[in-house]
Amino acid sequence: MFLRGAGMTLYISMIGTILGTIIGLLVGVIRTTPIGERGVKKVFLKLINIILSVYIEIFRGTPMIVQAMVIYYGSALAFGINMNKVYAALFIVSINTGAYMSEIVRGGIVSIDKGQFEAAEALGMTHIQTMFNVVLPQVIRNILPATGNEFVINIKDTSVLNVISVTELYFQTKSISGNNFRYFETFFVACVMYFIMTFTITRILRYIEKKLDGPDDYIMCGNQMQVETPEEALRRKINNEFINS
Repeated sequence: MFLRGAGMTLYISMIGTILGTIIGLLVGVIRTTPIGERGVKKVFLKLINIILSVYIEIFRGTPMIVQAMVIYYGSALAFGINMNKVYAALFIVSINTGAYMSEIVRGGIVSIDKGQFEAAEALGMTHIQTMFNVVLPQVIRNILPATGNEFVINIKDTSVLNVISVTELYFQTKSISGNNFRYFETFFVACVMYFIMTFTITRILRYIEKKLDGPDDYIMCGNQMQVETPEEALRRKINNEFINS
């Protein structure tokens, strides 16, 4: 039961973090799109920004446990929608993570030097081309630590999904302790399992970060090196001849 609960916890937190990051990237790009001076585009973008701002404020300003109750039980009572518990959990974690990741992504985009946007515009790139070819590759690397932090938070926050009877680790632990009445030993095992999951995920993400950073002894080569002037080439040739002699 412990292993089944841990597997469900990892499944929900991993899928929820991936989907939430995708949502955050889309929302972050939309919210940083320049609004034109006039026309239908300006009105449309302002309306979209208002809707996205409301979404972010609501899901960042309310606890996930309340969101789970409202979405799962509220949708059944108000609209007659009987959601699958696991799908409901994935939806709840995804949109909650998306609200937080959108602000992280927006901050990452704003932190990029404006000169890069101006250079891309001078080359004739559209805003979407600039985002996908210039900005987002840098943003994804910069927000990777925050994304890992959201993943770790989601592993722990899936425990609130027991209110909609999702059989994650906390739900299974509560069921075990209810059967054997050994609360300390049972929840201590759950504590150790949560720590192992979060510690392992943290170390894996740090390894990925180091791989993305590249080697410390990186040497510029090819077209990345500064062009050698004729005087420098002559001086280097004389020095080489002197050393060889």
